[in-house]
Amino acid sequence: MIIIMKDNASALQIENVQERLASFGFKTHPIHGEKKTVIGAIGDKRLLSMNEVLMMPGVENVVPIMRPYKLASKELKKEQSIIDVGHNVTVGGKKLAIFAGPCAIESQEQFSTVAKAAKEAGANILRGGAFKPRSSPYSFQGLEADGLKIMHTTGKELDMPICTEVVDTRDVELVASYSDIIQIGARNMQNFKLLREVGKCTNPVLLKRGLASTMEEWLMAAEYIMSEGNENVILCERGIRTYETATRNTFDVSAIPVSKELSHLPIIGDPSHATGTYKYVPPVAKAAIAAGADGLMIEVHNCPEKAASDGPQSLTPEKFAKLMRELEPIAQAVGKEL
Repeated sequence: MIIIMKDNASALQIENVQERLASFGFKTHPIHGEKKTVIGAIGDKRLLSMNEVLMMPGVENVVPIMRPYKLASKELKKEQSIIDVGHNVTVGGKKLAIFAGPCAIESQEQFSTVAKAAKEAGANILRGGAFKPRSSPYSFQGLEADGLKIMHTTGKELDMPICTEVVDTRDVELVASYSDIIQIGARNMQNFKLLREVGKCTNPVLLKRGLASTMEEWLMAAEYIMSEGNENVILCERGIRTYETATRNTFDVSAIPVSKELSHLPIIGDPSHATGTYKYVPPVAKAAIAAGADGLMIEVHNCPEKAASDGPQSLTPEKFAKLMRELEPIAQAVGKEL
């Protein structure tokens, strides 16, 4: 349920409402606006009468949340969330968040080269894979802890936040200590133990859409993270599996406006994994921004033909810089900026 406090509700009244709800086992999530405070309360509504809460001093109204995803719902929070990811970078505001970097970290030299070129072209967040879950057990699996150290060093050197994937609950603490943003990949979107574990961290979480998940399943995965206390979740549309084989996946551009209607969480697009082919990345990236995405995740590699992972979908630094220039008028047309 949502408890809407009166304009003149005191801090003590707000605290009393939270304590009363907590005594019945509800988890409370206060949202302090300019004029009103709204308290999201998650728990068993059968244990506490809504009228009882409505009669408490300072309470203006009590509204049930109809969506199964409570904390991620626009019913709870009307304003779009803006996530602070560190290094003076946010996701969800007017400025677009551009995640760029190689699919896999191969060496310090390789990652530094790509990172510097990406920043020069306008990227404001570095991405890269240290742990690489692959379809084949014989494929390159990543540098793991050594890769995290390379990313961390480069991020500090360039004063940029870094984003990397965690694939195992046992590695969450390690990944969180080296990265600014923890990524949950498509294959792990419904790994509920992993979602709960990253929910206990303070790092923002980038949650990729599952291979064939519905919007509700995706937002319920976000709910798992948020229910543990971490409300800094960023959604990422990376394409879903359909009958089409011309591209690696099918980029669901409609997921961007739909998510904006259903949820207050920011959303970015990943045209690299969606298309699987570098030549399709620019047009799909432009479509994502035109549809209202808060940013993009683009794979960039200085030598795609020799990449250890996903070379065919990676842009060279030159192609990435060209795309960034071409995105500027589209961003301006939808009220965003690079």
